[in-house]
Amino acid sequence: MDIKTLKTLTPSEYAQAADGYRAVSDMADAARERIDTQITGGLRKANEGEAADAAQKQLKKLSANFHYAQVECGLISGALNGFSSEIAAPRRCLTEALEDASALGYTVGANGDVTYPAGGKNQLTGDEVPGGTAVGNNGMLSPSNRGLHGPGGKGLYTPSTGAGVLDIHYGNPHHAKAQDIADRIAHAVREATEIDERYSGALAKLKAAPGLSVTTKTWADAASDVDAVESAARQYLQDTIPLDKSPADRKKWWDGLNSEEQDEYRRAFPELIGNLDGVPAEVRDEANRENLGMLMTKLDGQHDEKSKTMLDGLKSIDGQLRNPDPASPPMYLLGIGDEGNGRAIVSYGNPDASKNTSAYVPGLGTALDSDFAKNDLKRARDTAIDAQKYDSSSASIIWLGYDAPQMPADEVLHNPAVMLKQDARVGATAYNEFMAGVSATNEHSDPHITAIGHSYGSLTVGQAAQRHGGIPGADDIILLGSPGTGADRAEDLNVGKEHVFVGAAENDPVSHLPSKLEAAVGLGSGSYILGDIVDQGDDDLWFGKDPASEAFGARRFTVDDGPRPFIDGQGPTPAHSNYFNPEKDLESADNIAKIVAGQSDHIKVERWR
Repeated sequence: MDIKTLKTLTPSEYAQAADGYRAVSDMADAARERIDTQITGGLRKANEGEAADAAQKQLKKLSANFHYAQVECGLISGALNGFSSEIAAPRRCLTEALEDASALGYTVGANGDVTYPAGGKNQLTGDEVPGGTAVGNNGMLSPSNRGLHGPGGKGLYTPSTGAGVLDIHYGNPHHAKAQDIADRIAHAVREATEIDERYSGALAKLKAAPGLSVTTKTWADAASDVDAVESAARQYLQDTIPLDKSPADRKKWWDGLNSEEQDEYRRAFPELIGNLDGVPAEVRDEANRENLGMLMTKLDGQHDEKSKTMLDGLKSIDGQLRNPDPASPPMYLLGIGDEGNGRAIVSYGNPDASKNTSAYVPGLGTALDSDFAKNDLKRARDTAIDAQKYDSSSASIIWLGYDAPQMPADEVLHNPAVMLKQDARVGATAYNEFMAGVSATNEHSDPHITAIGHSYGSLTVGQAAQRHGGIPGADDIILLGSPGTGADRAEDLNVGKEHVFVGAAENDPVSHLPSKLEAAVGLGSGSYILGDIVDQGDDDLWFGKDPASEAFGARRFTVDDGPRPFIDGQGPTPAHSNYFNPEKDLESADNIAKIVAGQSDHIKVERWR
């Protein structure tokens, strides 16, 4: 980027080009949908045999080609819009500097040097102070800074003839003005060059080879393209999206966009929009279904064990999204990612349209894998199905938006010290941000929102609830199989103790974890009954007061005792996983559903421990 190029550049032309690519993306999307919903379906019904099968394969290939064109053209549109927006500022700065130079009669060279005339009077000789040329300083330390390293880029540049020598331009009133203009020009060119290099690199990645065949590798490259465009457009995104504001502010920003602008953001920056709290659920779902496919192809090209494990989980989620259970509420994919142990947020029922919405935080050992996709999603699904029996306007979310401790339950039972609060504290921040988004996008004036924490997830919920103001929007809190919340009293969770509910199975050893004092004297995982000997009357667990104790003061609802550890032949913690399951603990699942549906007055309660 040089002065001439920046001066003649027209940002609006790039915005117009972005509109063109967006139109192509729209056409490709419409063509793909027609193939998938009309042509393919009609052909399948009307024809059978080898020829029909061959035609179906070709249609599938054509659909993939249109899909790829839709994605890539959407990314190009976003990159061009980002460039158009960002390049406008340095171009404006250059234009203003050149106009100032012209008004003062200064000459600006092709390299940005500003030549100014003689002026003023030398106080010693009475002669007019000579004019000169100001070389701009662009603020960098690199050799490209001619104002620092000199016009030749070799060594530090000093306009005077040596140390202690009076500048021959001293007293010329034009000198400082010319230097200011030269510096402004240098800064504008430097900034424009950086912007140009960022977007040129991203757009170069989007260039497809002739005769492109859309394969798994192609989609893996598309996932990389998404990252490249978002990286190039980071300043544009920071300038246009209230990323550092609240989810309510983001909702207001989103609602202020017209439909074309919303569509542009969704297609150009799907990874960001799909995981942005404050964006409506239907938009996030649409973006994340796109993200899911690209993330699977990305992981498919990586051969480490972690990637394979995540891929198994994503394939299972993808299968459930593609083949929904007609007996279940519709699925919404509200978040997906491969950071940490994986991220996945799934809602059964539309959380924006539902009067009652719950968000469940899983605990120990949870990661984005096939077990999560099978078991944790089922817990949210069961809760939604049961809650809708009491109020059809109910949705249930499984929130894997943090890294839970990765350890088997028996390790925790023998050594609770391996569990620390740090993961819960980090998770609490992310959970509160998400819950603020749930409240912001809900269409009801006063929705009923329930926070649910299971196992270590109850500590995460407890930490979130103890932040200033509590969990945004939460009316009720449910703690299941909890090793403690870090709080000593239910009222510390900021919803009122009568709105804190606890399910603790008698045979769930995690809910009987010893206090730190008990563990210190070696009483082990079966120490609850003996606990009063060393920890008299405090009813402490590893993370503070036992939520099922009278001292904590929550409302304890009835659950099945569950299988006994080892004795009943189901391993060390079988009762720890049954709370949501209507097949294994109907009473617990029913109580949870009633609370989620806003009918906690009808739950069955039992005495504290």
